[in-house]
Amino acid sequence: MKHHAFGRMPFTVTNVGFGAWQIGGSWGDISEADGRAALNAALDAGMTFIDTADVYGDGRSERIIADVLKARGGERPMVATKAGRRLNPHVADGYTKANLEGFIDRSLQNLSVETLDLVQLHCPPREVFYQPEVFDGLDALQKAGKIKGYGVSVEKVEDGLKAIEYPGVVSIQIIYNIFRQRPDHLFFAEAHRKNVAVIARVPLASGLLSGKITRETHFASDDHRNFNRHGEAFDVGETFAGVPFEVGLQAVEEVRKLVPAGATMAAFALCWILMSDAVTVVIPGARNGEQARANAAAADLAPLAADVMAATREIYARLIAPHVHQRW
Repeated sequence: MKHHAFGRMPFTVTNVGFGAWQIGGSWGDISEADGRAALNAALDAGMTFIDTADVYGDGRSERIIADVLKARGGERPMVATKAGRRLNPHVADGYTKANLEGFIDRSLQNLSVETLDLVQLHCPPREVFYQPEVFDGLDALQKAGKIKGYGVSVEKVEDGLKAIEYPGVVSIQIIYNIFRQRPDHLFFAEAHRKNVAVIARVPLASGLLSGKITRETHFASDDHRNFNRHGEAFDVGETFAGVPFEVGLQAVEEVRKLVPAGATMAAFALCWILMSDAVTVVIPGARNGEQARANAAAADLAPLAADVMAATREIYARLIAPHVHQRW
């Protein structure tokens, strides 16, 4: 794995990190033991970036991370968490300094630290980006020593562009994968120009780009790939990257033809993301140690050839873009 400076922050991170949504919940039955094994395997492989959120398993993900890091000792990886989705209802007026401080205090306790490395607003409503007082509140919490830095996790490219107008925003987390290519059209250039770190999430389109999902695949009732197919619980773009299931399966078969011999489709999909110099770190999840090790190994694939990259763009333009490009 390569190492990058994390934007303007004093952290150096591996280009493949650990996405800790799966070990928290909403991905079917993943035991705490499997979650710990996945995280330990990722750290053993050298990953130095972990992404979580206070709502992943109502804090379970954060607490597993704290326990694993305490047991391991030694130099800590950078740990990023998120805040805001605990609001009920999840509305812009709830993004007050007092509420955010309460969420941050809870994450400080869950992660067993005195200062959070990075807190990200968790896909806030559009109106939040037009409320400077929200970002002023984060500045105050940073000055108070509760956070080292802050960023925003966004659903839409436009929200990312608006967020980086605020000088205190050091990172943007955004969906970017073979099925969600729009960030590379404008946003990446602006983020690079402002030295804003980019965290690429949903890299495998909720498993579609692993090449292992079929029409017969069964998803448990507590798996978002079952209960959020049409955006019933949160933005549908978080599930299969917003691509209709049948369309996604069709596109996967075309992508499969491009995967080099000896590589998995998942590794190919991660390598595709890492072809962009604007991406600081990609954060695939893992259900177990085997998947975590495979994610780390994907960084060692040879760079993809220009004709292969062109072919992925053609598949996207023909099959995927009509469903997602202008929506996110």
